[in-house]
Amino acid sequence: MKTALTRLVGVEHPVVQTGMGWVAGPRLVSATAEAGALGILASATMTFGELEAAIAEVKKRTERPFGVNLRADAADAGDRVDLLIREGVKVASFALAPRKEMIAKLREHGIVVIPSVGAARHAEKVAAWGADAVIVQGGEGGGHTGGVATTLLLPSVLDAVDIPVVAAGGFFDGRGLAAALAYGAAGVAMGTRFLLSKESTVPDDVKRLYLEQGLTGTVVTRRVDGLPHRVLRTELVDKLERTGRLRGLAQAARNALRFRNITGLSPVAMLREGFAMKHGNDLTWSQLVMAANTPMLLRAGLVEGRTDAGVLASGQVVGMIHDLPTVAQIVEGAVAEAGEILQRLGRETGG
Repeated sequence: MKTALTRLVGVEHPVVQTGMGWVAGPRLVSATAEAGALGILASATMTFGELEAAIAEVKKRTERPFGVNLRADAADAGDRVDLLIREGVKVASFALAPRKEMIAKLREHGIVVIPSVGAARHAEKVAAWGADAVIVQGGEGGGHTGGVATTLLLPSVLDAVDIPVVAAGGFFDGRGLAAALAYGAAGVAMGTRFLLSKESTVPDDVKRLYLEQGLTGTVVTRRVDGLPHRVLRTELVDKLERTGRLRGLAQAARNALRFRNITGLSPVAMLREGFAMKHGNDLTWSQLVMAANTPMLLRAGLVEGRTDAGVLASGQVVGMIHDLPTVAQIVEGAVAEAGEILQRLGRETGG
């Protein structure tokens, strides 16, 4: 199954494992690469040294292409770009639009640039700046998300740009892959499906909690960091929804200090990143402080397994997932099912 994505990146299958913070580490990424799909390391929750070690470990586990997700507004973003260039990483992905100069530098050294976007106008902007492809996530997706469903957002982006478009938000099997290809997408990106795999390092008790959810098991809340965030509907999330504004800000400030200690960022570096984030996302100062909740609350749930004190990002597809297969089974199963569907449709329509 060759598409514009497989040709651009050099992978076998048009499937992407997203760069989920605290989840997309070397084991998951290398397993995805070995399965013939594109695995993306999540570097936003790593120090520079940890990212350097993670890239080295992935390269030790596989010789196939993989990517790294970067924060364009990070204080050391330039150093991280240089690291990707030195290590010959195939793909650089971004949750926030990278600067035009950053895209140019990456492309000059043969690195494929794939930003994530949430609107057609964002896709047009990064395409004009030289991005090679985009990942477009609809409102069904986990983590930070918008309010427009993938079935509407995807065709609007496809109509707006002439670079490969990867669909995200609501995908977990071959039926979704076939549908995305029928829309004109070059592939699909999945997060929750790969989080619930054998190679995922998320604690088993947390995985079981995910598997117990129904289609109404997620909620979009602004209480995590002030921005719309799709997470599992847990007692902690309900508590956050009831927490007063001042109390929430105080907790966020404490989490900011904890995050600084974990990442090793200096107060000056955190302030610099804060200004960049505030400017890039038009956040109020209270929202900026609340943003510290995201990495720490996610870490508590996804790394420490503290479902009572952590937030668990999740797409709506969690209600359709009831097993923990290997990454290879996820990729091969989705591609095989999509191929059968497309062949059957071709026969039924006389194609």
